[in-house]
Amino acid sequence: MSHPARLGLALVAVLTAGCAAPGGAQPPSTPSAVVESCGKKLTFTGAPERVVTLDQNSTETLLALGLQDRMAGTANLKTKVAPKYADAYAKIPVLSPKVLTSEPLRAANPDVVVASFRELFTADRAGTRDELDALGVPTFVSAVNCPDGTTPPFERLFRDYEDFGRIFGVTDQAAKLADEQRAALAEVRAVKREPVKVVWVYSVFKGVPYVAGKDGMASEMSSIAGAVNVFDDVDQEWPEASWEEIARRDPDVIVVGDLSERGNPGDTAGEKLAMMREHPVVSQLKALRENKVIELPGIEMDPSVRTVDALRAFAAGLDRIAGRG
Repeated sequence: MSHPARLGLALVAVLTAGCAAPGGAQPPSTPSAVVESCGKKLTFTGAPERVVTLDQNSTETLLALGLQDRMAGTANLKTKVAPKYADAYAKIPVLSPKVLTSEPLRAANPDVVVASFRELFTADRAGTRDELDALGVPTFVSAVNCPDGTTPPFERLFRDYEDFGRIFGVTDQAAKLADEQRAALAEVRAVKREPVKVVWVYSVFKGVPYVAGKDGMASEMSSIAGAVNVFDDVDQEWPEASWEEIARRDPDVIVVGDLSERGNPGDTAGEKLAMMREHPVVSQLKALRENKVIELPGIEMDPSVRTVDALRAFAAGLDRIAGRG
């Protein structure tokens, strides 16, 4: 364990001993918040003061709740932070521009670690959740990454807001954020659109496309806007596909994620579209020939406070393509 973490735990021990009741008995601790997070029960006896976020999505969600003064570090920025959070973000230590590993995480001496994705908690990354539990550091994983089989992704995201509200003592801010975004969903859903088939192309790795399956935000955004995700039969969030399979499913509209700032080959929307236009089969799709394409920030396709912006832009793109925008 790093020195700061050891010192932090030692300080807790000293303070606890100093507050012992007569006869050596410890005074009872009343939990200020108890939440369930992806299979773990998290108990807090006070609002955390040193939270570390492992990805941009969770970082921006906490910033939207005004929690920047509680943030001891961030990591794993995929693209530019949304302009409205830029000033607050600039004051938070960046522990790693990429995926955070255990040594700098422990050096930050967090009292809670937050992530949108379970896979960030592995032995070769931030450490497993059990390892961090053993150090007395609770770990929160977005409910969107832990499907329960019944609750839609957006409602699981709103549950995150409400859990953060209880954990950090900002219940009013959390409720307001959830209510505002529920209203945005209702506004998109209220417009009656002709159903169209949509493919969501998030990223490309070594020429292989990754598309939206049934488990994620993109599929729910399709449904809310009156469209059908053509890979809704695949029980994964972002499954690997092939250009030939995309062509076989013949989408009416193509949604392309832009991850320009991430800097990997094929990350820009333009690169993905160039691959499609050069492909002997995909290039023949009517959607591509007629430019029925919607470009969205890739970061907004994943669960975060900005996903509702992607929903609005997606709906506006469908309306434009249909001649209503």
